[in-house]
Amino acid sequence: MIALLGLALLGRPDLSAVDAAVEAAIRRGDCPGAVVLVLHKDEVILRKAYGQRALEPERAPMTVDTIFDLASLTKPIATGTSIVLLIERGKLRLDDCVSKHWPAFAANGKSDVRIEHLLLHTSGLTADNALGDYQDGPEKAVERIAALKLEAPPGTRFKYSDVGFIVLGEIVERVSGQKLDDFARKNVFEPLKMIDTRFRPADSLKKRIAPTGKREGRIILGEVHDPRSHRMGGVAGHAGLFSTADDLARYCRMLLRNGKRILKPETIELFTEPRAVPGGKRSLGWDVDTSYSSPRGNEFTRGEGFGHTGFTGTSIWVDPKSQTVIIILTNRVHPADKGNVTRIRREIANAVAKIVSK
Repeated sequence: MIALLGLALLGRPDLSAVDAAVEAAIRRGDCPGAVVLVLHKDEVILRKAYGQRALEPERAPMTVDTIFDLASLTKPIATGTSIVLLIERGKLRLDDCVSKHWPAFAANGKSDVRIEHLLLHTSGLTADNALGDYQDGPEKAVERIAALKLEAPPGTRFKYSDVGFIVLGEIVERVSGQKLDDFARKNVFEPLKMIDTRFRPADSLKKRIAPTGKREGRIILGEVHDPRSHRMGGVAGHAGLFSTADDLARYCRMLLRNGKRILKPETIELFTEPRAVPGGKRSLGWDVDTSYSSPRGNEFTRGEGFGHTGFTGTSIWVDPKSQTVIIILTNRVHPADKGNVTRIRREIANAVAKIVSK
């Protein structure tokens, strides 16, 4: 609170409502701690750590440079960005059938599934196929995904699908000739100087990594929480990326066309513009206005911003109209997979929206 009062004295906005929301969530047991970073008109107006990074096996305080398992934020940041880069470079088209680049994928009626369907979660694929399909490693898992049947004709429904983004990760590899993690590192993270963003972080970083749940009776630390990504070796199109609030701020500045750019303005527009899907709006890898829009809160204009959540307790919301970014990173699944941060996502977004609209 003292820090926030100091900011107010310097002419910065009073975001003590964010403090209150996060501290209440920690008291409720919704998460052990959090890092919140808010950008407004390319200025960091809040960058703060709250609570504990770890509760087990020993308590450790949260710090602003904590590295988090981003879970499904992997989808837009690593996979989606890689896909639109390949489109920008003429290697891929939105209306390409997946089978053009992966012939085996056409099996069992999937020949009409296009890249755009996968990005919008309208492919007709299942949300998640059986965990047992991944027990023999990534190569066999990909073969089994290619053999799946559709649940609905492409383009006729919206159903959020991890499988669809695993397919997109495979497309990145087939089109670029590089593994997804290598392509994203060389073409996204390194150019943006996202120094702590990577799949499969090194053991030397464990002292800064937020632990998640438990696997085989032990706390997960420095390994991806998602069981399918874990069985694929920690690299998959839907989950596996680790990062910090500062690195994500660099990435979001790029989307708002500030700072270092790795995408042309027209590619950013292609990537983030709202598109109608059955029952709502999405963009190419981002949520816009669906049941997944809790990070927008109730005050930002519906249908204009974009963002995404991650199962582990992470989220981003970008409001281009006000040039605002809200990054909330928690490890709400630590230590027992029981936390819930939907409420604080809304509360923080509402608090920020009221400030930036003044």
